[in-house]
Amino acid sequence: METHGFPAIYDKDSEILILGSFPSIVSRKENFYYANPTNRFWRILEILFNTKLDNVETKKEFLYKNHIALYDSILSCEIKSSSDSSIRKVIPTNLKEIVDNSNIKMIFCNGKTSYNYYMKYNYPKVLIKPIVLPSSSAANAKLKLDNLVEHYKIMKDYI
Repeated sequence: METHGFPAIYDKDSEILILGSFPSIVSRKENFYYANPTNRFWRILEILFNTKLDNVETKKEFLYKNHIALYDSILSCEIKSSSDSSIRKVIPTNLKEIVDNSNIKMIFCNGKTSYNYYMKYNYPKVLIKPIVLPSSSAANAKLKLDNLVEHYKIMKDYI
């Protein structure tokens, strides 16, 4: 079993929650979200918000300043490498605590795996219908960065 290993990023002013599925090997090693340089998540946000996010501290400051919470749908699981399709024996995260202690109005799922586990384990507790965004992972090679940015633009409507 692999465990998530680092906390959600949010505060009482967070308005949107972006959920991944489970941290990659690189993210677990670095103890931070989307740490694999091939993942386009931070690059998408840089383009959308016309900013530079080049280290953990600037990323956290950016998230708090823009009222964005960040976490994952899965707290622990069996997983081979970083492959979402290999995920088994899931223990979900508790998102109700985050929603109850923030101002979350909308949840965005980074990929279908995140969405599926959110709907199965957390939707019945928090009752916020999420918007599914295409995965920012390099494994989602069918979408180029520009296409991802177009999809992720919707987040700005909720901030």
